[in-house]
Amino acid sequence: MQTQFSAEQLRDSAVAESEKILRSCVHCGFCTATCPTYVTLGNELDSPRGRIYLIKDMLENDRPADETVVRHIDRCLSCLSCMTTCPSGVHYMHLVDHARAHIEKTYKRPVMDRFIRQVLTMVLPYPDRFRAALRVARLGWPFRPVLARLPGLRPLAAMLELAPRRIAPKSPFAKPGVHSPSAKRRQRVALLTGCAQQVLEPETNAAAIRLLTRLGVEVVVPEGEACCGSLVHHMGREEQSLAAARVNVDAWTREIEGEGLDAIIITASGCGTTIKDYGFMLREDPAYREKAARVSGLARDITEYLATLDLPEPAIVVDRTVAYHSACSMQHGQKIKLEPRLLLEKAGFRVREPAEGHLCCGSAGTYNIMQPEIATRLRDRKVKNIEATKPDIVAAGNVGCITQIGMATGVPVVHTAKLLDWAWGGPRPVELTD
Repeated sequence: MQTQFSAEQLRDSAVAESEKILRSCVHCGFCTATCPTYVTLGNELDSPRGRIYLIKDMLENDRPADETVVRHIDRCLSCLSCMTTCPSGVHYMHLVDHARAHIEKTYKRPVMDRFIRQVLTMVLPYPDRFRAALRVARLGWPFRPVLARLPGLRPLAAMLELAPRRIAPKSPFAKPGVHSPSAKRRQRVALLTGCAQQVLEPETNAAAIRLLTRLGVEVVVPEGEACCGSLVHHMGREEQSLAAARVNVDAWTREIEGEGLDAIIITASGCGTTIKDYGFMLREDPAYREKAARVSGLARDITEYLATLDLPEPAIVVDRTVAYHSACSMQHGQKIKLEPRLLLEKAGFRVREPAEGHLCCGSAGTYNIMQPEIATRLRDRKVKNIEATKPDIVAAGNVGCITQIGMATGVPVVHTAKLLDWAWGGPRPVELTD
């Protein structure tokens, strides 16, 4: 793609990076076939190629975002399926991240939109606030039908719909500390406790810690960890996301420079995609550039890490069929495709892969709140394909997907780490009642 940025514009490193990405696009349109919003809506501007044209026009002319650009960029899930499909290696993730930051700086959203986004950025990254908000949400639950009929308030209805009826108690595994292995120490890792997952799925990290320590891995939950920053990053809140990244880089660097780390383990694939990008995100910060790159190099999804260990035979025989849902942030963002399925098979599960596995379930961070109609259509399509495999269990590696899919199916949706922990001697996941 030809570009016409001025020399002055290209002195801005973000613009220069976007210009390189734009130039790599050859308009082939392969991305349209695997883009969830284009497949759902059929609008070229809701495809990666269409959004690239909009972003190019906006950045090249150095103009504020307008309503058209914002509408179509907001509809992007950042699922990154287009990056898996693209034969030219277009780094769409960095391009759309830049566009979102530009939108946040130059476009004034409607009042209710601004309010909801501000609430999300002030609540979701903070577990205590999020837990308190869920308690309040119980009071608003009866008003969902009324809110859903008012376009500006539909995100509030979606929030209430997503809120769990039961709030899990705090997990002791979320507290900073060291979890010693039950066998001879083989390696030492840090574990990201996360933000929303602490509240919605606290047992996931507990299962990861139990499994790792039984395998001889010392697990440290460092003092000072925070939200990875992905939730605010995908909303264009660039400074807030970089601040979160710096907090985590500092926390993990203390461990790296102390007793050392063999890996930084992440149990939410959405977080993993962002943490693996810290090196890029903080490339312009001389105080953090090298530390962030080192952290990104150590980041591993729990399944990615377990696949490197010499695992013993499973402790129990599991006679279950599992439909494996590969989160977009796992398969497209981190390119982790085989490891989770092979681990489940090694654990003794019969693994099925649903049709259209490359398409997003519609969760995508806060997408199912901000774009509930599209998210619901994608969710229902995903659930139909999953249920066609006739599974006993659905396995997934991202808390957002677990919540989204679980809303529309009676099949238990369980984090992969919980199933692996069960197979190798841990407790049966509470989702499995029989």
